[in-house]
Amino acid sequence: MPQSGLNLTKTRKNAIILSVLLKGGFMRKRISKQNKQEKASISLKKIFIITLIVLVLTGMMGVMATNQKLTSVKILLSSGHEMNIMTTSTKISDILAENHVIVLEGETVIPDINEELSDNRTITITKGTKKTDDDYMSAEEILASYTQIIEKIITEDVEIPFETVTKDISNGGSSTQDRVVQTGSNGLKKVTYRIRYQNGNEIEKTEISSETIKEPVDKIVEVRTKQVTSRSAASSSSQLEIIWAIVRQEGGSSYESALAVASSAMNRTRSSRWASKGSTMYDQLTAPGQYCYSLDNHWVKYLGGNVPGYVKQAVSDAMDGKTNHPYTSFRGGYVSGGVNIGGNYYFGN
Repeated sequence: MPQSGLNLTKTRKNAIILSVLLKGGFMRKRISKQNKQEKASISLKKIFIITLIVLVLTGMMGVMATNQKLTSVKILLSSGHEMNIMTTSTKISDILAENHVIVLEGETVIPDINEELSDNRTITITKGTKKTDDDYMSAEEILASYTQIIEKIITEDVEIPFETVTKDISNGGSSTQDRVVQTGSNGLKKVTYRIRYQNGNEIEKTEISSETIKEPVDKIVEVRTKQVTSRSAASSSSQLEIIWAIVRQEGGSSYESALAVASSAMNRTRSSRWASKGSTMYDQLTAPGQYCYSLDNHWVKYLGGNVPGYVKQAVSDAMDGKTNHPYTSFRGGYVSGGVNIGGNYYFGN
């Protein structure tokens, strides 16, 4: 083969090899570029997926944060101590339980322990019961409380109650009876008050001064050894008839007047001044120079029980300790300072 033909063949081979190499390089570049694009596409997908996951998680965390929101709460204890806490609870009982706060008997929680936390985020524990709506005044009541107050000075008569004084003179006797030695009576005083009125109602009454017009008289009761009276003594029947007759003659026009005569005799049995006349009603009524027994015979017509029933009752009551005056003497005419009972004036002691 000529030398020139050989060179031409080599030249073609080289051209083919160069072409193959160039194509191979181009293919490699194309494949590499395609791989990069695919890798870039995969990376974008990963970023998108990760971003989506982050957004979902962020939303869920937001929801959880909303449901578990921390709130600052102030707890004022009845002791005066103040607690400031953070909580996610809204019910009063739950908040107190979380912070180990125990409500003692006699304490009140505001708001109520079963209620939800109020807008002021404050729980107050106080001693005592919770005020009800009845404890609060309406607007009309508040305005009425400012109504003009009228003040007056008034004087009133006020009774002074008597006291009962009991004297035991039985000397330890086993059988005793109470006898009224002195009847009691109320006293009287004039009292001056300052009185304030509002809406026509008395709202305040203050005593300014007082003046005693009449002193009270104490009721005096003696506890005495029960004596055997003419009702129970031997031959008491005839003595009792004599007592009835004397009482009827001296002042037996009514029960009160008969009781007054019998009271005077019983009062004498308790008086040292008249002790010498005897210790029973019969003794006093029949003592010389005293009652009608030794002065005339007018009483005789009433013997044999010929007296009204009220006379017998009055005598019986007087013997049992009932009297209607504290005096020992009486007269048919007026006596200064005496008490008129049934036409007789009773006085003395």
